[in-house]
Amino acid sequence: MRVFVTGASGWIGSAVTDELLAHGHKVVGLARSDQAAAALEAKGATAHRGSLDDLDSLASAAATADGVIHLAFKHDFSDYAGAGRSEHAAVQRMLDTLEDSDRPFLVASGLASGAAKGPLTEDDASPFHGADSMRGGSENLALSYAGRGVRPVALRFSPTVHGAGDHGFTAVLTKIAKERGAAGYIGDGSTRWAAVHRSDAARMVRLALEKAPAGSRMHAVAESGLPSRDIAAAIGDHLGLPAVSVAPEDAEAHFGWIGRFFGMDVAASSAHTKELLGWTPTGPTLFEDIAAGAYALPQ
Repeated sequence: MRVFVTGASGWIGSAVTDELLAHGHKVVGLARSDQAAAALEAKGATAHRGSLDDLDSLASAAATADGVIHLAFKHDFSDYAGAGRSEHAAVQRMLDTLEDSDRPFLVASGLASGAAKGPLTEDDASPFHGADSMRGGSENLALSYAGRGVRPVALRFSPTVHGAGDHGFTAVLTKIAKERGAAGYIGDGSTRWAAVHRSDAARMVRLALEKAPAGSRMHAVAESGLPSRDIAAAIGDHLGLPAVSVAPEDAEAHFGWIGRFFGMDVAASSAHTKELLGWTPTGPTLFEDIAAGAYALPQ
């Protein structure tokens, strides 16, 4: 397939690009910069210059693709509402372009929906609708096209998609621990995060492109729920620092913007995803990656 991938040079997207190319697919990757374009072309992908705000560019790339994997998102926490509106508009434009084509449209989403008590499953719908909701309500927007000649699939990623070179949430927590002289967790540390290795996430995306039916939700989850106190302990062990409890009312002062995410209970099952796609995670666990130095900081 000729696949248009947004976020193709990002942390997850670059691994997805490698996975698709290794299995005979052609990749057209959205590139905002010369550096991103060069990195894509060095892999054998085609760079498509544009951005999430350039709706005409997104539409033209989607129109000539056999499928779209939308992984890009503006992670601008200073204007998160604006990022959500931009996401909604971009997804809407690409979906309208694909309408009545029977082509797949895979959209990156998250597990932090708060829609279920206990581990979130693939049957649990997202509660977010509309441009002003979290991530612009893009998951529900995409799935609403299942009866409109598109094969939409929601890709729900664990809050930590880990591995060497990761600059995401676990890297931020590690940096904060070093700055504070202790690896913190909030309250009693019982809140949980699901986790998945980057290579496993990329393979799940490729299998979803090839196999997932219209309207499905796929969970990139290898470890269903790691307690935050254990995540802090693993970071602390690696840095030679103690793990300490931070009172909920002090979380923002201690952790900054990431405090609100670290305090969420984001546990999830991937049983249906594994069965449907024949997907078995094989990569290192989060704690194995931490212990192996995947989040080593400069001295």
